[in-house]
Amino acid sequence: MAAVRRVAVIGAGASGLPSTKTCVEEGLDTVCLERADEVGGLWRFTKKVVEGRSCVMKSTVMNTSKEMSCFSDFPPPKDFPNFMQHEVAQKYFRAYADHFDLDRHIRYNTEVTKVRQADDYVRTGRWVVESIDHKSGKKSTDTFDAVLVCSGHHAEKNLPEVPGISEFEGPVIHSHDYRPDTEHDDKKILVVGLGNSAGDLAVELSRKGKQVFLSTRKGTWIFHCCMFRGMPWDLCLMTRFEFWKNSCLPFSWIEAKMAATLNQTIDHDLYGLTPACMPFSHSPFVNDELGGRIICGAVKVKDDLQRLTTSGVEFKDGSFEDIDVVLMATGYTIGFPFMEKEVVDIEKNQLKFYKQMFQPDLQHQTLAFIGCVQPSGCIWPICELQARLAVSVFKGAVKLPPRDDMWKEIEANESMRSSRYPNTIRHTLEIDWLPTMDELAEMIGCKPNIGRLVLTDPKLALRVLFGPCLPYQYRLEGPGRWSGARDAVLSFMDRVRFPLQSRALPPNRRSGLVKTAEWVLFPSFSWVVFLELLVLALLLLVLCRG
Repeated sequence: MAAVRRVAVIGAGASGLPSTKTCVEEGLDTVCLERADEVGGLWRFTKKVVEGRSCVMKSTVMNTSKEMSCFSDFPPPKDFPNFMQHEVAQKYFRAYADHFDLDRHIRYNTEVTKVRQADDYVRTGRWVVESIDHKSGKKSTDTFDAVLVCSGHHAEKNLPEVPGISEFEGPVIHSHDYRPDTEHDDKKILVVGLGNSAGDLAVELSRKGKQVFLSTRKGTWIFHCCMFRGMPWDLCLMTRFEFWKNSCLPFSWIEAKMAATLNQTIDHDLYGLTPACMPFSHSPFVNDELGGRIICGAVKVKDDLQRLTTSGVEFKDGSFEDIDVVLMATGYTIGFPFMEKEVVDIEKNQLKFYKQMFQPDLQHQTLAFIGCVQPSGCIWPICELQARLAVSVFKGAVKLPPRDDMWKEIEANESMRSSRYPNTIRHTLEIDWLPTMDELAEMIGCKPNIGRLVLTDPKLALRVLFGPCLPYQYRLEGPGRWSGARDAVLSFMDRVRFPLQSRALPPNRRSGLVKTAEWVLFPSFSWVVFLELLVLALLLLVLCRG
């Protein structure tokens, strides 16, 4: 295989930007091909519907906090809200591209139409990339030593077959094609699905529609953006200590505890939302408003569809409702229309890649897919670590295992996923966020060494172990080390507090009596942690004596 010097990056969104930046800082001749006229990818809202290009809705707000979503060497500005609206997320991408001078490597308005192995691939591992410039109409063919596919996995709209859909006289719209307008005012609207997009749609439409019916096959567990004392949920749950503790306890107890926690805000049985599976065997659904829209009657949760009629819908529980509009929030299927089927063959919406990135059967590992995951946390930092790993593989700094070993790991992960999650196209890319981050970092050589930190920097060690697993932790040491990482880890709460503290508070606002009442009436979650640790200590004692 020839040395990798020239790399193509397909896409300039959440996976393409850090991939381009990583290639450039490693001294590679990098060309990023982006079909839009600006960075941002999925997060760049467009008023006009563009077929084949998905984007967020106008009302979309991130469901992970800014500190857990940012790239590892570019902390978000302190004045950014903790949960960014899509416009703010787009500002972050633009600032990132400007800071690292990425525009000079990006060809905008350029769509990739085909990626194939070069004629000399067997000897060199090179790829041919065909593209078209939508401004000039010019077609180009370029040869690259390696390719990073960063186009996302939302390829085609998933439109399930519904009996009677052809008979329904009203409009049937996929969420991809939805844009806010007056057409839905005072209408009875059926929203099909209960993923994050469906929840956002139901809430938005319930403010102007006459009635919204939310049809779900399986139900869902609702996570809220804020948990204990109003802190972002991922800052509370995504800690190394929490994951270590949970790994020592029965998984059934961990799920039961989370279900009980979620039921403190909304009784899922009462609201008709409870799914058959437990919270960690289900894609996270984050929505702060849906419960309020249900309890005021603006949204009614309904069973799965039985069939559509000319003017209404019959549900599987036998109930019937008149409706005017159907909105299908049923997600997307995975696909890479520019890739040859011999290279990427997708069956049952599954991607069988090593580390969700590499096709094991390729003779040369000069092709990597970035961002083809559905994590329990934000996908952005995972994309960045995947990009760092891919470039390390391209340059020979990291060697992948033999083909058979890669397939064994893929099959083991698939077995685990199928035993934990429902067998639907929605759950084929599910991964746990923190373990995946650590796996990738360990391969790169940038996973923080807590033992060494305890001896050299105890203050930082405590934050790394007990605090949230911030992306900056993966710049503390190893390849790609960043001198600002330590300060970013230690100062994150300053950036969390800043956008919230826009009013001076009166003195003596919380007396000792109020604090006492809080502890009595609302026991801290730390008591649960204390009891869990006590159980672990007793188990260890029994094992030691035995």
